[in-house]
Amino acid sequence: MYDILDLHTHTTASGHAYNSLCEMVRAAAEAGLTLFGCSDHTPAMPGSCEAFHFINFKVIPRELFGVKVLMGAELNIMDFEGTVDLPPDYLERLDYCIASLHPPCIESGSREQNTSAYIHALENPYIHIIGHPDDSRYPVDYEALVSAAKRNHKLLEMNNSSLNPRGFRPGAPENYRVMLELCRRYEQPVIIDSDAHFCTDVGNHRYAHALLQELNFPEELVVNTSLDKLAPYLPKLAALMAGGWQE
Repeated sequence: MYDILDLHTHTTASGHAYNSLCEMVRAAAEAGLTLFGCSDHTPAMPGSCEAFHFINFKVIPRELFGVKVLMGAELNIMDFEGTVDLPPDYLERLDYCIASLHPPCIESGSREQNTSAYIHALENPYIHIIGHPDDSRYPVDYEALVSAAKRNHKLLEMNNSSLNPRGFRPGAPENYRVMLELCRRYEQPVIIDSDAHFCTDVGNHRYAHALLQELNFPEELVVNTSLDKLAPYLPKLAALMAGGWQE
């Protein structure tokens, strides 16, 4: 599989990542990526930036070091109604949004409550990707999640960091096996992301690729191989492509 993009990455603005935006994009160029997305943590994450950080992305070039650049955010889901920690007038400025459950921001509920949090997030028009839905600390009904992603035309993430043997999200490989079989059945696409917090991890999807190969998961359901496959799920990417990658 020729994988050309990585949309879940973090810079020093996230508070617990260790490279600048320019360093991360340069790493994407060195990894041979076509598209890099920055998705720093939003304010409810301890140590992250203030909301004001997300309002001035227009000053950032759309291409750096030969790599196309999107500026998004990883939102924190704050309750079981899918509320996130940036208001709509901030979200509409972003190129894309990932929404995730994080222990510093929300305590796990029941399987039904956690599933409800994800499904409500999927119904938010500004949210495009559910981040790392793989953590056994947040048990979830995967059939309901995959069905909701399909219904709302959103993407579910395979998070390479979760699959790293040194990762801290318990149960990720087993949970992904369940989720991916349901994605196959529902013909629901996934996106592979690194969740890089250091430049050497940008574009590192090796654990995700290994699991996809093990399961013989269909390549046509992985959007990482083509901007044309990704664009229907990210309206601002589609607009940029239609305009020749101009503002």
